[in-house]
Amino acid sequence: MSTGRRIFVAVGVLSACLVGAASAQAQDTIKVGLIISMTGQQASTGKQVKAGVDLYLQRHGTSVASKKIQLILRDSASVPDNTRRLAEDLIKTEKVDVLAGFEITPAALVVAPLATAAKTVEVVMAAGTSIITERSPYIVRTSFTVAQSCVLIADWAAANKIRKVVTIVSDYAPGHDAEQSFTERFKAAGGTVAEAIRAPLAGPDFAPLLQRAADAKPDAIFIFVPAGQGSLFMKQFAERGLDKSGIKLIGPGDVTDDDLLPTMGDAALGTVTAHLYSADHDSAMNQAYVAAFEKAAGFRPNFMSVGGYDGMHLIYEALKKTKGKADGDTLIAAMKGLSWESPRGPVSIDPETRDIVQNIYIRKVEKKNGQIYNVEFATFDAVKDPVKAAKK
Repeated sequence: MSTGRRIFVAVGVLSACLVGAASAQAQDTIKVGLIISMTGQQASTGKQVKAGVDLYLQRHGTSVASKKIQLILRDSASVPDNTRRLAEDLIKTEKVDVLAGFEITPAALVVAPLATAAKTVEVVMAAGTSIITERSPYIVRTSFTVAQSCVLIADWAAANKIRKVVTIVSDYAPGHDAEQSFTERFKAAGGTVAEAIRAPLAGPDFAPLLQRAADAKPDAIFIFVPAGQGSLFMKQFAERGLDKSGIKLIGPGDVTDDDLLPTMGDAALGTVTAHLYSADHDSAMNQAYVAAFEKAAGFRPNFMSVGGYDGMHLIYEALKKTKGKADGDTLIAAMKGLSWESPRGPVSIDPETRDIVQNIYIRKVEKKNGQIYNVEFATFDAVKDPVKAAKK
């Protein structure tokens, strides 16, 4: 054989080996595409989800079921069109096995048809509108549904002599969910909604809306705003003197987001909310979680953080069940019905709806050791999404 021929054959063998090695490496790697807002209006949500994901990887390693986990972060900048474009690229170019993140409902919904077409699991770690999991058989949720909390705070209000309420909600799908689920439950218990006010999602000015609410002389204001807007709302609530007016403030826990609560001051004291998680949750697992989170991230964890943390746990446990198989049909089937203990308490994935089932806690903002916390005082166990339950 000529020298040139030998070199050609050697190069061919080497190329084949490199291709084979690359193929083997690809087969041994599970790619998780995390699309979340690290900048823009929902950046506070993104940093919490990402910190929860990072902490899980730090504590549990980057391999499971003999597979290496590769996390690929993409910043949506809080723009759903960006989310769709990034998801398309992650599916086509990076060939991810799982898509995860999704800070708001529009972001989760624009990816749903892509997940269906590609048969790729979409793990919703933040967005909370009830309809999300109905938009694709490959969607599973580790965050919450808005109705889980709103129905229970309506029950609490009715049981605690609150008869007349004004609702203020952000004007987008989760706000509409919050308004409807609270109002229907509260009215069914004999309560009255004097006025239903919707605030713009982007750049809201709550001051004139709060004045309208105060003019109605309600017993309480029910408030839903996305995580990150609570500080502005509470500032304007105090500026109007409503914190000293005798009007109670109630709602789901987004408004007293643990991440921002320390900055709200005494105006937040006494606010009663229903929610899935508090950094003050009294369990050994949560105490360890908060300590590890604050050490790693430098800030207090909130409910979005456990959506990210538990989302990674769900992926890991499903891969253990499938022995590393990550095609969409196999992986989503393994996720249905999984249950585990989370820093928020016991959780599971409803096998029918693919939504999270979790405890919801009634909390009151109080000072403990000089710091402000959502202090839990009542627990509702294993709450499913009430909207889907009502359809059965």
